[in-house]
Amino acid sequence: MDDAVRDFRGKTVVVTGASAGIGAAAARRFGELGATVAVVGRSQEKTAAVAAQVGGRMHLADFASLDSVRGLAADLQSAYERIDILANNAGAMFADRQLSADGHEMNFQVNHLSPFLLTNLLLDRLAASSDARVINTGSLQYRKGRLDLDDLDAAKVRYNKLKAYGTAKLGTLLFTQELARRTQGTSVTTSVFHPGGVATEVARESAWQRFVMESRLGKAMLLSPEQGAEPLFHLASVADPESVNGAYFHRLTREEPKNPQGRELQLARKLWERSAELTGLPAHSQS
Repeated sequence: MDDAVRDFRGKTVVVTGASAGIGAAAARRFGELGATVAVVGRSQEKTAAVAAQVGGRMHLADFASLDSVRGLAADLQSAYERIDILANNAGAMFADRQLSADGHEMNFQVNHLSPFLLTNLLLDRLAASSDARVINTGSLQYRKGRLDLDDLDAAKVRYNKLKAYGTAKLGTLLFTQELARRTQGTSVTTSVFHPGGVATEVARESAWQRFVMESRLGKAMLLSPEQGAEPLFHLASVADPESVNGAYFHRLTREEPKNPQGRELQLARKLWERSAELTGLPAHSQS
């Protein structure tokens, strides 16, 4: 981490999925380093507790609802004149195929569509910063993903939670690349990272995975949330954000995407346009 930019005093940082796990660890660290922290979570009790710890403001949202995301964006816009860092960390893996109230497969909505919508709605606040960074929490599981633009809600395939989650995280990777292209030449940069195997609530829908994560062996093998947040701080602190714009990091190491679809720039553009359509945004804004 670059020591020259570790002081976050005067910075406004939005962390989603901050009621527990990597998000809570990140919110606490940003608070310790002097940032104004917007703590975004689904659970009022847990989110309020983290906000109190960091001296930040609580913002509630459920990423299973696009209306809730729109409400969150309006709340953040009214609370902050600018946003310096947007950490899109909220996510979950769903054991069974479920549809959101908006009619989308839950992995795809919670991990891709909702962060996509939130980021777009906050671009004005990000553009108000001279150094705005959108940092997306990805996953190694993107390697298992396969995007079909005609079946983003996995209605035509046999459901597999790892593949569905991996497909959503492949979407996160492509979203990062296309956002970097669309904001080229502005003050906004973006990057995505795999945090490693971390003991978090991302698999809260799976009783088996919860058991493994909560077991003594699981805890011994997995990284702590604080360790999982290290790549986020690396990307928030790198002196030249343009040098990591659009890049994917496996922990602290930059990598080229292993999944061939993760290198298809035309697919990234088409996914953006389809995602914009599904969330009610203009597809060609900042194209």
